[in-house]
Amino acid sequence: MTTVLRATDSAAFLGIVPRLAGFTPRRSIVLLPFRGARTEGAMRLDLPQDATDLGLYADAAVGLVSRVAGTDAVAVVVYTDEESHPTRDGLILPHAVAVDELLGCAEDAGLRVVDALCVTPSGWSSYIEEEPELGALAQICSPADLPAMGDVSGDQSAGTELPVVDLVEKERVGRAVTELADLLDAQGNGRLTGRENPQLIAALVLLEDIPTFFESVLAAPEGLPPFATATLLWCLDQPVLRDVAIAQWATDLTGGIRTLDAQTAFVESGARVPDDLGRVFLGRGPAPDTGRLRSALSVVREAASRAPRSTRRAPLTAAAWLSWALGRATHAAHYLERVREIDPEYSLAALLETMIGGAMLPEWAFRRGLTE
Repeated sequence: MTTVLRATDSAAFLGIVPRLAGFTPRRSIVLLPFRGARTEGAMRLDLPQDATDLGLYADAAVGLVSRVAGTDAVAVVVYTDEESHPTRDGLILPHAVAVDELLGCAEDAGLRVVDALCVTPSGWSSYIEEEPELGALAQICSPADLPAMGDVSGDQSAGTELPVVDLVEKERVGRAVTELADLLDAQGNGRLTGRENPQLIAALVLLEDIPTFFESVLAAPEGLPPFATATLLWCLDQPVLRDVAIAQWATDLTGGIRTLDAQTAFVESGARVPDDLGRVFLGRGPAPDTGRLRSALSVVREAASRAPRSTRRAPLTAAAWLSWALGRATHAAHYLERVREIDPEYSLAALLETMIGGAMLPEWAFRRGLTE
């Protein structure tokens, strides 16, 4: 069964979509899962390309939206740079064939279709109306009774650029990275002289309790001092410690300690890592605290912005995983592209690309309707 919103309802609904998504989609198809008359989230997909198998595209899209707990209906909104075409037989909306395929798959899956709308550069309309008409973009506005929200005017790629850091700060971090690497090498060979920079010695102290260090950085989302940044970059560049950081930021301090112990045991004796720890990386299990994930994402973005190019791949990959865990697949793909430019064979980035390319999303994203 299809429930077509009235014109005024549809315009108001379009005004809500960016608030649900957290941005204003562009060149996208947005699926909104409904439970009864209520929707709380939005799922964004790239528009299908000319060579796309629309049947497979629609099946995958409906399969994803069906995974959102309690979903019994769906609305579809297309955001496109293409214009609609008036003909003698009526208005032809862009991507109408793809939307028709989507709606057919949704109904085959037992989902009620709430509406299917299109936003073009010059107006908006409905795919379901028998004689669609183009409404003015000025009609699209958020209801006045909705609570205030941050700026959502940017598209799905907004916010992916790394923070701007001045050259002096980058040089300080670069020197700290070099000095810390030299010191760790000297320490491994028993050649500490006692004349080392006190800040370097302080960095060694941080490394004595790595889970505590990883926990402490969450309190500095706007950036760490140079030697602390260098310490974080060194840790993230060690695969074992990088995995500890990701698991801890997605759980808690105890989770970090357990992961470090498990990783150490695996390296030393090949002991199996507990399943619940491995499931975190795959996006399974209890949903992480989104505040922790956002703080960690800010930290690694700041670190990447200050890092020498040779040490940037690790924080960028961590940023990709954290973005993915938050349901921001577009952001994750952007960071992975940056990693590929530095090191096309970086293993964790390649694994994440496979997961994202296969439309794999965290299970917890479907439970809270937060996917992009």
